[in-house]
Amino acid sequence: MRDDDSSPPASRPAVHRGPLAAAVALAAVCLTAGCGGGGGQAGPAAGQVSPGSGAQDGPSSPVPPAAGSPSAASLAPVGSSAEPPPGGPLSGRTVVIDPGHNPDNRDHTREISRQVDIGTGRKECDTTGTATGSGYAEALFTLDVSRRLRTLLRAQGAEVVLTQDGDRAFGPCVDERARIGNEARADAVVSVHADGSAAGDRGFHVILPAAVRGGAADTSGIVAASRDLGERIAGKFVRATGSSPSNYIGGNTGLDTRGDLGGLNLSTVPKVFIECGNMRDPDDAALLMSADWRGRAAAGIAEGISSYLKR
Repeated sequence: MRDDDSSPPASRPAVHRGPLAAAVALAAVCLTAGCGGGGGQAGPAAGQVSPGSGAQDGPSSPVPPAAGSPSAASLAPVGSSAEPPPGGPLSGRTVVIDPGHNPDNRDHTREISRQVDIGTGRKECDTTGTATGSGYAEALFTLDVSRRLRTLLRAQGAEVVLTQDGDRAFGPCVDERARIGNEARADAVVSVHADGSAAGDRGFHVILPAAVRGGAADTSGIVAASRDLGERIAGKFVRATGSSPSNYIGGNTGLDTRGDLGGLNLSTVPKVFIECGNMRDPDDAALLMSADWRGRAAAGIAEGISSYLKR
C-alpha cells in the first residue's frame, strides 16, 4: 500500500510476543471470525523491526513487469457484467470493493499528488502503490483480487460496486473512494491492498478505523461494526490462504487500527482495509503473484464479508 499518503504514519514499533501469546491472540480472532482449522505458516516468527522500517508507499514509477510476472492483459475483468442471482443469501445487501491504487496512477503523478481533505488534515489524492521486486504492481494485484471477490459475492446475491475497474485514467482520490461507499449506503466496504514493507516482514493484516472526529470525519458510528467486519475477514483469511497474521504490525493478531487514512476517516459505513501480504518480501511476493493464491485470498475475504452480513 501504504494507501493514501506518501509518508508512513508515525513509527509503530513491532510488538514482540512469545509463541503462547501469539497463539492466544490469533485464537481470539478465530473465535470471533470462525477461522476453524489453521492454515500453513506464512512466515517466520515476528522479528525485530527498526524504527521507520515499516511499510512504505511503493515507488513512484514501478519497474516494468519482468518476464513471467502477471500483466494487465492477464487481468481481464472477471464476471464484470454478471447480475446477482435472485434469492441468494446476500440478496438485498450492497458491498463496495475498493481496489487500492490504479495501474495508470504512475502516468498521472501531478493529478494524484493533489491534496484532498480527509477530515483531520490533508493528504495526497492517491499514490502509485508498491510492487514486487520483479515489477508486479500492487495496483494489478488489487484489481485481480477485487474482480474475483466481486464474482464470489455476486454469486451469493449481493449487489457489488467497485470504486474503479481499470476504467479510469487515475485514482479515484481517497475522498471519492470513501464517498462511493457512503453514497451506495453499503452494508460493508473493503479496500484491497498489499503492503510495501521490508524483506522479512511477512503476513497479512486488516486495518480498522480509529475513533476519529474532525471536519468531515466522524467514525464514531462505524468503529464497532468495522471491527466486527475486520475480525471476521482476518479469521476467514487465515483459513482460506494458510497465511499467518503480520509479524511486523498488530502484535500477531492480524489487526491494526489507524486514524490517518482518508478512506477510513471519511467513511460513514462499516469499512476496513486488508493488506494481503508484503510485496517487498520474496516469499510473500511469490504468493501474491500466484493466481491460485489470489483466488484463495478472494475466497477468504468473501467468506469474512458473508459471515459479517449474515450475523
